[in-house]
Amino acid sequence: MPELFAYTDGACSGNPGPGGWGVLLRAMDGDTVLKERELNGGEAETTNNRMELLAAISALETLERPSKLTIVTDSAYVKNGVTGWIFGWKRNGWKTSNKKPVKNVDLWQRLDEAQTRHEVTWEWVKGHAGHPENEKADELARAGMAPFKPKKAQA
Repeated sequence: MPELFAYTDGACSGNPGPGGWGVLLRAMDGDTVLKERELNGGEAETTNNRMELLAAISALETLERPSKLTIVTDSAYVKNGVTGWIFGWKRNGWKTSNKKPVKNVDLWQRLDEAQTRHEVTWEWVKGHAGHPENEKADELARAGMAPFKPKKAQA
């Protein structure tokens, strides 16, 4: 049975500012790539954390049937949130430990829902450290952001 990986990344020009997200979905048999799919998108006014979350959400929502997959992210915010903090937030009615509303609650709830259909393993990798699949996800995120970046004036 092939292994499924989703390499995700988000990018933002200014924080907030125009942003993009990217996903490299890859089905593997050992070291052999069986199938690959690229996804990306963006928004005109957003934050890096929202784009990181949307990348993971998009990877999960794209899968048409329940799957076992590994999501590889360079966002400690996403990994720590989904594997740890989210349990307390849900118990506390989507409030942090100091009773403040959870930031990006709409996306955290969407991510929580999206992963219920799947068996997900979360992995963190250091960003911009030469990890080829993470670099590709970054490239896809920047391409997703491109339509929303202001055009520079011609001299």
